[in-house]
Amino acid sequence: MLLTEIDHVAIAVRDLEAAIDFYRHAFGAEVEHREVVQRDGVEEAMLKVAESYIQLVTPIRDDSPVAKSIEKRGEGLHHVGYRVHDCAAALASMVAAGATPIDKAPRPGSRGTTVAFVHPKGSFGTLIELVQV
Repeated sequence: MLLTEIDHVAIAVRDLEAAIDFYRHAFGAEVEHREVVQRDGVEEAMLKVAESYIQLVTPIRDDSPVAKSIEKRGEGLHHVGYRVHDCAAALASMVAAGATPIDKAPRPGSRGTTVAFVHPKGSFGTLIELVQV
């Protein structure tokens, strides 16, 4: 089994502070990690839930994939991050099974992780992020 657990569920939001405030008041959730990821044009706030996270993500540039997603579909579920031991092996396995990679090879992600994204067209409508911690 290449998947070890759900790393995070990413939710695209227009107003990161309002979203953080909502999760704080609704669930008592607190931000465990916050980071601007320039390469992806986003700012994220990670809210710990057991051994996984809710990732609230907002665009910092109009040309970021998250900005385009919000423009096209509105706020809401953006992708699911699956934790793996070996991102390259998991990506190769997905491609061999017919998935369409967005990243041709694993790359640095937030929190010091290694990540690779897989296009929803090749994975039954779900944008997948493989996350090697």
